[in-house]
Amino acid sequence: MKISRSPSLAVLATAFAVTFQAVGPAMARTDLRDDVEPTVSGSYLAARFASSERDNDAAVTHLRNLLKLDADNPEVVERTFIATLVDGQMNDAVALARRLVEIDSNNRLARLTLGVNAMRKKHYRTARSNLALSVSGPIGDLTATLLAGWSFLGSGQPKNAVTVIERLKGPEWYAGLKALNAGLILQVAGKDKQAGKLLRQAAELDPNSLRAVEAYARWVSRNEAPEAALAIFNALDSRLQRHPMVKQQKATLESGKPLPALVNTPQEGAAQVLYDLGTLLARQGGEDLALVYLQLATWLNPDHPFGYLTLAELYEQLKQPEKAIAAYRLVPASSPMKRDAEIQLAVNLDATDNFDEAQEHLKALVTTQQSEPDALIALGRIQQGRKKFADCAQSYASAIKLITTPGQSNWPLFYLHGICNERAENWPIAETSLKKALELEPDQPHVLNYLGYSWVDQGIHLDEGLGMIRKAVALRPDDGPIVDSLGWAYYRLGRYQEAVKELEHAVELMPQDPVINDHLGDAYWKVGRKLEAGFQWNHARDLKPEPDDLEKIEKKIRLGLDAAEAPAPIKKAEDVKKTDDSSAPQ
Repeated sequence: MKISRSPSLAVLATAFAVTFQAVGPAMARTDLRDDVEPTVSGSYLAARFASSERDNDAAVTHLRNLLKLDADNPEVVERTFIATLVDGQMNDAVALARRLVEIDSNNRLARLTLGVNAMRKKHYRTARSNLALSVSGPIGDLTATLLAGWSFLGSGQPKNAVTVIERLKGPEWYAGLKALNAGLILQVAGKDKQAGKLLRQAAELDPNSLRAVEAYARWVSRNEAPEAALAIFNALDSRLQRHPMVKQQKATLESGKPLPALVNTPQEGAAQVLYDLGTLLARQGGEDLALVYLQLATWLNPDHPFGYLTLAELYEQLKQPEKAIAAYRLVPASSPMKRDAEIQLAVNLDATDNFDEAQEHLKALVTTQQSEPDALIALGRIQQGRKKFADCAQSYASAIKLITTPGQSNWPLFYLHGICNERAENWPIAETSLKKALELEPDQPHVLNYLGYSWVDQGIHLDEGLGMIRKAVALRPDDGPIVDSLGWAYYRLGRYQEAVKELEHAVELMPQDPVINDHLGDAYWKVGRKLEAGFQWNHARDLKPEPDDLEKIEKKIRLGLDAAEAPAPIKKAEDVKKTDDSSAPQ
């Protein structure tokens, strides 16, 4: 191997750390200009900054520049490989993986990538050779073993496949995945009786796993009776609440037809392994490795709808709506999950400031399936986010009409309908919907808070309204906005000392909220703490409040509260019983 004459990346990091802190994002973008020749130091620092900002597209660009300049540096090769893999550029990732194992033959992620590539090409022995060198830690051990099992099936050795899985020792949570994969392998091999025992075991070990329960129910539908499988899906439906996949499978079973197996080839089985573990990693906070597993899963099985959905959801979590949109577009049209994907695609279009396109996309979905409220609810949410309150009130109203018998799970819809109508100044309708939400979920703190504060703010039902807000605080004592509501209610009622106490607590809970800091400033002014009031207003101004609020805050900073048209106390404040907070209804 040639020895690089370039300085090590660690040395570069130390040497340029001070410079990078000084120039920040501007230097990070230097190499993207056409008239600037990339340099080792510039590309390295730009790649690091892009990675820290989770801008993987930019990171890949800079790392490729760096690779051209420092082609023999092992760390550069590895970083470029990982960034390319995370980005889903699989052909390039395979080429870099081959380069990487020439430098470091035991690089685990490179070996895993080469093993998956071999599985795609049905080179099962080559796959096992690479997978054997990818083992490390609980996730790595399980991944390599389960994939090796599927490669043995591809080689026509189902007995060896099950044996290698059964021999794996590890944490208790291995058991469900071991049973599921051994059962699926035996099922593909035509050994249905043995497969059924293991699939049932997998479903019993992890009854909350959609895929494990689905795999067993599918087996039951073919080997026992569709009616027995339908009972399993009915139980699953009660927990998942109208999951599209469960709904589709139930419809098939109700027609008397059995369901096909969950997987039918070694490639589909291996992709399911990567999907299951990628989902597990995402739940545990391992986003980068989860992205790798999900990219590998969808590469191995391009028709894996749940792989694309989870990949898109992960991009949403990472605040990358453009990538989420791309992943949602890849969900197969034949999948029962396609409608959900289209709805979320529209939500992400809105997140990229394409509101008009998002709205039209959702309206088209409403037209194609008029009996389902999901697209209407999503339409209402994006309209509400854009402060189009009359529009969102209408969208939520249309969704409510589709619900014949509202249940507990529908309280959020009535709550949102109430909010939009209140903001659109349709209080009678808003009050009716908020009361309905509270009827469906009596102890819901957000509804208690919104309805209670609305009453207090209007000077009606003062005792009951204040009691509702107190109850909301008792239920959610660490919720800054709810505590702020109680403090601001006291302020509006002219009970300024009590307002200061609650608003100080709200600021402790949410110190970066401009509205809460502004409220505390007003309360301080009313109790004579004018210097502290000015401090709070200045802090609120610096926290980037809404433009209308900013104008009012700046006026208070210049002129004081008395000259800034502060809201007058509610006239009926004397009718409110000054009960201690401890007397709030529980």
